[in-house]
Amino acid sequence: MRLQLCTWPEVEARLARSTGIIVPIGSTEQHGPNGLIGTDAICPEVVAEGAAERIDALVAPTISIGMAQHHLAFPGTISLRPATLIAVVRDVVQSLARHGFREIYFLNGHGGNVATVQAAFAQYHSEASFTGVDGPAPRLKIANWFAGRRVAALSQELYGEAEGSHATPSEISLTWHAYPDRARPMQMEPRLAPKGAYGDAFDYRRRFPDGRIGSDPSLSSVEAGTRLYEASVEDTIEDYGAFVAGN
Repeated sequence: MRLQLCTWPEVEARLARSTGIIVPIGSTEQHGPNGLIGTDAICPEVVAEGAAERIDALVAPTISIGMAQHHLAFPGTISLRPATLIAVVRDVVQSLARHGFREIYFLNGHGGNVATVQAAFAQYHSEASFTGVDGPAPRLKIANWFAGRRVAALSQELYGEAEGSHATPSEISLTWHAYPDRARPMQMEPRLAPKGAYGDAFDYRRRFPDGRIGSDPSLSSVEAGTRLYEASVEDTIEDYGAFVAGN
């Protein structure tokens, strides 16, 4: 169930039987020549809603803008500064905690968010500790939709070294599963994009001119996206269930 499709009495009633919630979080950034700009938000949102349907979980609205300053040399990218994202995550957690949510599970689609979200968790816990809140703070976790054991194995099977690390065929395939009318098959030149480190947005575009890092998203397909969707839904159900159970 999506939080924004509930009434407040429905949320209050749900809290009497379950205090867990899934918060999809991603980014709005370029994903190479044939990847949607919303890829990193679409993927966790689709997986979270698929998992929630099967286990009757609650899904919060997606935090769709993340820490993506290094992509700002490509048109369409929208980024938050790290300090801004920390504030957003902290305020979301505080809002949910105030209502009684105690297991808050962030399902992430953008690797660049991880350190910042973990810093937001640390700041939230620090504030609770210093103010001497009476009672336990909510438990917090960030998990990447693409890092579960089923997805990792399937990505390796399908793409091997061509998966790369940005504008990957796995993530692009998953968005095409969600929006097949937006599939844009095309060949890439070079087939495998270069790899390496980067600094600011100018440096990123200079090193990776078409936006890819180490990947060949010409291998993307709707069919593969459907398989990856099923794998990630199963990974998420397993991991979220263990989290809510306190494991």
